Amino acid sequence: MTQWIENPSGGRDRGVKALVRAWFEVLVRPWRFFRVGVAPGDQAPGLVFLMAVVLVSETSRYLLVDGAYPSLPIARPLEGAFWLSLVVLFVAPLSLHLVSAVQTLFLALFVPDRAGISQTVQVIAYSTAPCVFAGIPVPGLRLICATYGAVLLIVGLQVVHETSLIRATLAGVVPAALVFGSGFHGFTALEALGVPIPL
Repeated sequence: MTQWIENPSGGRDRGVKALVRAWFEVLVRPWRFFRVGVAPGDQAPGLVFLMAVVLVSETSRYLLVDGAYPSLPIARPLEGAFWLSLVVLFVAPLSLHLVSAVQTLFLALFVPDRAGISQTVQVIAYSTAPCVFAGIPVPGLRLICATYGAVLLIVGLQVVHETSLIRATLAGVVPAALVFGSGFHGFTALEALGVPIPL
């Protein structure tokens, strides 16, 4: 699950420019992006992509949302650096691989003939693209980010695992809830808009 390869066949280029291009492509041409931009074993660009999305999202959340993180008895810039480093360097990669394990279990149930775990990790990572804006404390915007991210996850599963939209949806609904409902605060946005969340 954590295998990275130096020279994969296909996959994403490295660097800031490639990161921005991937972000744009997955937002506007998701079917093409997932068809040509996801390669077996090429997890490094996907993980970096996710970490960049989380960095932007959580930085804006830290700066704009009072009490988003517990207060520490240190200067605010150091406090921010501590919390953001923790979330970006540890929580995001760990969460990605835990959700990927959950996603693999659901794929095993609904998509018997499927691609590998590496491609699943990449689909989840790249589907977070809209969530660069999820840290802005506007419930409607957060809900749009989470909803579009969930749609991208389903599209990515359909394309990469070469399955039907129905099977991809069945396999992806729980991971989408974990990533976009909980992780990127989609459920909180729904509650703020007065929509009750049945649990």
